[in-house]
Amino acid sequence: MGEPLNVGVVGAGNISGAYLKTLGALPDLSVVAVSDRDRRRALAAVETMPGSRSVTLDELLADEEIDVVLNLTTPGAHAEVALAALAAGKHVYGEKPLAANPADAAAVVEAGNKARLRVGCAPDTVLGTGVQTARRTIEDGLIGTPTSATATMVGFGHERWHPDPEFYYLPGGGPLLDMGPYYLSALVHLLGPVRSVAGFGSRPRPLRTIATGPRAGTAFETSVDTHFTGILEHENGALTTLIMSFDVAASKASHIEVHGSAGSLVVPDPNRFDGDCEMWNPDNGGWRVLPPSAGYVGARRGFGLAEMARAIRDGGPHRASADLAHHVLDCSYTLLEAADRRTTLDVRSRCEVPALVPLDEHGFGPAPSR
Repeated sequence: MGEPLNVGVVGAGNISGAYLKTLGALPDLSVVAVSDRDRRRALAAVETMPGSRSVTLDELLADEEIDVVLNLTTPGAHAEVALAALAAGKHVYGEKPLAANPADAAAVVEAGNKARLRVGCAPDTVLGTGVQTARRTIEDGLIGTPTSATATMVGFGHERWHPDPEFYYLPGGGPLLDMGPYYLSALVHLLGPVRSVAGFGSRPRPLRTIATGPRAGTAFETSVDTHFTGILEHENGALTTLIMSFDVAASKASHIEVHGSAGSLVVPDPNRFDGDCEMWNPDNGGWRVLPPSAGYVGARRGFGLAEMARAIRDGGPHRASADLAHHVLDCSYTLLEAADRRTTLDVRSRCEVPALVPLDEHGFGPAPSR
């Protein structure tokens, strides 16, 4: 098995709890330090991780004991922290997005390559049994040749449940950049990289009102489009229709459907690790729920980092890669640009599709082979 890699966590906000719970239960990683601008949050985090300590960012980066930086800062700081960690000789795994824009994301990828250090990025939800079972179904030819897909993420706005929702409606926010990484990452796993895009955006309700918490009743204006429809042309020729919205009160649409020359497939929520895949083909006589056939069983946030740790130790690629995260971010911004210009645009970046995750009933297996 070998010694675990030592992890320094930067950022102890809401999402850190989910990561720390997972990392504390996996054998390949050991959280030894936590840094946050609010030291009280860092101290609260280390209380849940025996043997870890609260440190400043400079102390964390200078600590030779730390092998990997887990970057859980806000998106605007992702590139700055990642580049500093790489310059300090540490591998990096970050929350999505890889950076605030494609140029910064490309800089992180380049810095990692030059330093011969690993860079990984969420979402790792695509490594669970939901998306991976759907992918295996496609690769086994059970729906024939994939020809099209739909991807739908809709809601009526984060102000209905979040006490401070304004940042979701500022530049860098909106439904496409907030939730798009889950859907686009899943689509790349299922159908491959994206070659070109077209899109339209709108802002049906530019004034929002906070519904919960101490600021309930406070109104604010949106600065970004809150309903978005896009078309993705994948390199294999399949076409995906993408709908991302904070302006839909209710919907019965599937999160993702993939249609092929011999059948159709319903893919579960890509913001979750599991869920039922359903398939229809002429031989079924209707829709049929498929048993899990690929993916990490019982996966949770942090499995992408744990897999990267094994890849560092044993060799071979890791699936939640910086190249994939950069491509997904590039797709999102190209969609936004296409909508603004009302045209079709080519996506500049490309990525390798990660290897399929074999069914791992123990919840975690070896890194993918070369």
